Amino acid sequence: MRGRMVAGLLSGAAVFFLVLLQSTESVYIQYQGFQVQLESVKKLSDLERKLVFSPRLQAQSALPILCYHLALPLDLQPICTSRAAASIFKALKTIAEDNCELCENAACTGCF
Repeated sequence: MRGRMVAGLLSGAAVFFLVLLQSTESVYIQYQGFQVQLESVKKLSDLERKLVFSPRLQAQSALPILCYHLALPLDLQPICTSRAAASIFKALKTIAEDNCELCENAACTGCF
C-alpha cells in the first residue's frame, strides 16, 4: 500500500515537472501590461483568415472581430477587455514577425 502511494506521488511530481519545463521553454511577448505566448500570437493570422467579416458586427462593437472568435487563445482573451485591443493585436503581430524567437525584440522573453 505504501509503495503505491510513493509511486503515485512520484508520477504526480514527474507530471508537474514536465508541465513546468514545457512552460519555461515558451517564448513570451510582453506588451502594454499583457504577457502572451508567441505561439498564440502566431495563430492570430490564421484566425483572421478563417473569420467571415461582418461589417454589421464590426460597426456594433468597439472590440476587434477577433475577440468574438471561439478559438482565440486563452492568453489573448484579456486583451479584448482593453479599449486599445485592435492596436495591441496589431502591435503583437508586428513584434512576432520581428525575430522574436531570436530575442531581437525587447518585448520578447524566454527565447534562446
